[in-house]
Parts: sequence; C-alpha cells; structure tokens
Amino acid sequence: MTLMTSCLLVVLGLILLRIYFLSFRSQKPEHYIGTTPAFDIRTHLSGPIQSEGVIFGPNGRAVSRFVADMEGDWSGSTGVLREHFKYSSGEKQDRAWHLRIGNDGSFTAEADDIIGKAQGHQEGATVCMTYRIRLKEEAGGHVLDVTDWMYMMDNGVIMNKSEMRKAGVKVAELIATMRQKEAA
Repeated sequence: MTLMTSCLLVVLGLILLRIYFLSFRSQKPEHYIGTTPAFDIRTHLSGPIQSEGVIFGPNGRAVSRFVADMEGDWSGSTGVLREHFKYSSGEKQDRAWHLRIGNDGSFTAEADDIIGKAQGHQEGATVCMTYRIRLKEEAGGHVLDVTDWMYMMDNGVIMNKSEMRKAGVKVAELIATMRQKEAA
C-alpha cells in the first residue's frame, strides 16, 4: 500500500467517524433517557400549535422562512397532526400526518408526501423521526432522507431541527419552534 493510499484511507476513516459518531445524525433516543420535561406527542402535539422556522440550503444560507398553524387531534394511540404552512415566498402548503404510537415510545407516521412510513421514537425530553420525503415537482421532485429531532424545553416550547440529505449529502436543514397557541 502506498503512502497516498494510506493517507486517503485515514481521511476517509476520519470522515466516517465524524458522520457516525460526532454529528447530528449520531444522536440516538437512548442518549436522552431520563431527561425532562418528558415529551409525549399525544400531549404536546395536541390542540392548536403555532410554529415558525427557517430552512437553510446546502451553502448554509437561509433559503426560506415560514410560519405554520398546526392542529393535533388524538384518540387513544392514533392521531392526526394537520399543518398549514405559509412561506416567505407567499406559497402555502398543507400536510396531514397520521400517527400511531406504540407502548414502547415508538411511533409511525404517514403523510401524502412521505414515502412509506416515518419511524419515530420518543425518549425523555426528545422525539426523533426519520423518513423519506418527495419534494413537489416545482422544487425538483427530489426524494430526500430526513432526520428530524424535537427537543422539549422547560417552558413547553418545542425546538425542532431537521437535516435533509440526498445520497448521503446534506442539502438542507430546518430549524423551527412549536408551541401551544393561546386560547383566543
């Protein structure tokens, strides 16, 4: 093996080490066992919810901003979370997540633009969900792999961070807040 090959293997190993052990994607629900306040999607994603967020492109610049009105409705272990987005471009988007929670904190979710079922888990003060999303044709129709983490704050606000990847390369990131709406 040449010195150049050895160096390339070391660099590749360091990159893989960073991706799988020292990055956003390396988080696991068990890292948050016992953290508080406990995040229960049936409670915290129920009723009217207000959200604001920013979407960043692959170069790290904000490419879109949004506000969203959400409404969660649960009956036992199944629920629907309806989302109504208004983007800074003037575009609007609606989505309805159909959720089913298991006894062990795991859950599945389906929506029209999701390929297959999203897989999720709630643990301590966090919720993690992974899924594949198909963008609208106007946005290129790309299929992206999404890792979505939500963190319950002490004041009841939910902080949300999502990474979207195509062929393993991060192409977008979302940062958002969600909180129960005040009664009118």
